[in-house]
Amino acid sequence: MSYSLKECGLTPKRIELLNKANIFNSDDLFSYYPYRYDVLESIPYKDWKVNDKVIFEGILISKPTTYKYRGNRSVSRFNVLSEDDVINVTIYNRHWVSQLTLEQKLVIIGKYEGNNKVTASNYYGKPIDEFLGINPVYPLVDKLTQKNVNESIKKAFNKLKDKIENIIPNEFIIRYRLLNKKDAIRMIHFPKSHNEIKLALRTLKYEEFLKFNVAINLIREANDSTTFNQGKSFNYDDVFVLANNLSFNLTKDQLRSVNEILDDLSSNKIMYRLLQGDVGSGKTLVAALGLYATFLSGKQGALLAPTEILAKQHYKSLKTLFRPTNVKIEVLYSALSTVKKKDLLDKLINKEIDILVGTHAILQDNVVFNDLGMVVADEQHRFGVKQREKLREKGDKVDFLLMSATPIPRTLAMILYGDMDISTIETMPKGRKPVKTYLINENSFMSVIDEIEEKLALSEQIYIICAAIEESENFEARNTVDIYNNLKEYFDGRYNVGLLHGKMKSEEKEDVMEEFSKNKIQVLISTTVIEVGVNVVNATVMIIYDAHRYGLSQLHQLRGRIQRGNKEGICYLLTDSKDEESLNRLNVLLKSNNGFEISAEDLRLRGPGDILGTRQSGVPGFILGDIFKDTKIINQSRIDAKEIIENKDKPDNNRFIKLIEKESTSYMD
Repeated sequence: MSYSLKECGLTPKRIELLNKANIFNSDDLFSYYPYRYDVLESIPYKDWKVNDKVIFEGILISKPTTYKYRGNRSVSRFNVLSEDDVINVTIYNRHWVSQLTLEQKLVIIGKYEGNNKVTASNYYGKPIDEFLGINPVYPLVDKLTQKNVNESIKKAFNKLKDKIENIIPNEFIIRYRLLNKKDAIRMIHFPKSHNEIKLALRTLKYEEFLKFNVAINLIREANDSTTFNQGKSFNYDDVFVLANNLSFNLTKDQLRSVNEILDDLSSNKIMYRLLQGDVGSGKTLVAALGLYATFLSGKQGALLAPTEILAKQHYKSLKTLFRPTNVKIEVLYSALSTVKKKDLLDKLINKEIDILVGTHAILQDNVVFNDLGMVVADEQHRFGVKQREKLREKGDKVDFLLMSATPIPRTLAMILYGDMDISTIETMPKGRKPVKTYLINENSFMSVIDEIEEKLALSEQIYIICAAIEESENFEARNTVDIYNNLKEYFDGRYNVGLLHGKMKSEEKEDVMEEFSKNKIQVLISTTVIEVGVNVVNATVMIIYDAHRYGLSQLHQLRGRIQRGNKEGICYLLTDSKDEESLNRLNVLLKSNNGFEISAEDLRLRGPGDILGTRQSGVPGFILGDIFKDTKIINQSRIDAKEIIENKDKPDNNRFIKLIEKESTSYMD
């Protein structure tokens, strides 16, 4: 049972601070885990080494002096006597140290700089014994401090510890010698030894994975329980007649995926399938053949795209594909005029439209299908459970195909998307050349100017990607507006430079992309708004500023924009970062063009939070669990989750399932 923060004994001011960190109740608070632990021990001054983290007790022997600079920033200096040594202390942005009184006893924590100098991270007026030992370090937001978090958890734990109940069914606690939940919370937040942390992690990770796997099983069970008298009726050969009209052959993975989809469509169960493949692997064609089968069965189809630009692009490519057939296709987006929209909606309900392509405008209540049979959602992580439910209500046996261009190895996909069937396209179409990628250790366009001039002279086009739209004090990165102004001046009279970013109106973005696709713009300065799906065959070069700020999968998606034609694409990753970890991460892109390898590495480095946090499938995510390091716990929890589902009559299992069902509604968007 969860309790409000007020019931935890916290003040309104503290509650307001915690709310900014998305902590709203006792469950949130107790699962706000430390991301590391500091081990503090008092070492004699004679044993200090430069850059050591030190903690010591001393008497203030000089009045602190404070100097302000750059607005509210400040630096303060004072001396303390620690045993027989005088230590010069420097501390930043603590101008209130001037209120300290001479001969006051202080505990200083900081870094030893050598020559009796310490740069303090903090100081306290409490005895040193209160700080020695293993101390948790928490992630912080806004004005939240380590002290705030620590005190809040301690107060809540002391107040509620006798009310904390085990979540894991008792049978498994005994079987694996797990801790009681109360002890696990105490040991993770207030450990007395490293072994206590280890024991707490073992229990809490297992709980996370068990909850996840039970939720996945419940969703799959619900999906499988809905059956119909019959599936969609169509002839497989008729579907492949359309495929045989293409100027190229389907790859073996495309062929297998099409057959898997057709089998689902003709079954008496709702299809809930993930189609994953690398950038340019031909997922849309596979999905289109599924939509064609739906049309042949006498039902309507819908293709949902995350942006208006991509919706229009899908519309054009489907029109071309279905030209030999009598399939009627339309596209719906917010910017359509009221008259055109009304005409389109009338046609839709009268079944004068077979396939409707569109943005999330398709989800609106006034969009009524005559007989919707299949929905394809491009970039599935932007498409939530409630949105699927809305579309399911628009037809009878609505089958769902969700496409993802952030592919992950099948074993990982089965963990993260265990509630779905998975089709994977790994083989790339013939003739598709990999992008050559270079890391430039300088955040300057002039580093690659000769190469750019050469490509532009060959009438090829360039993308330039920036992390920011405009200059900002809070975000240090090259921005689209400055780069646009600089390059417009540089290329004046020779090449046209365009600007594209998320703050522009839909019509403006459309106009820019239209001009770029027609080569009326040769150099396009953009944010990641071009990340998904925009197809300009003549664009062969991409420059990405501040490349260290992006995830590997996102960078791979971006460079996929210059892998659309027969010419070889070149991607330059610019960065002035000196961080070794960031540079090693970027080097992964230099060694591999395989999206499966890259996304697996991205998951390993960044964790599955992005995927789980946005997949919106009513499942709990992982805070402590690591899908790469904790495979033994994951696999065991999968077996145990199945056992729980198969033995719902056991009181402990039933209680656990009800808890998951209750929590799952809060995970949905």
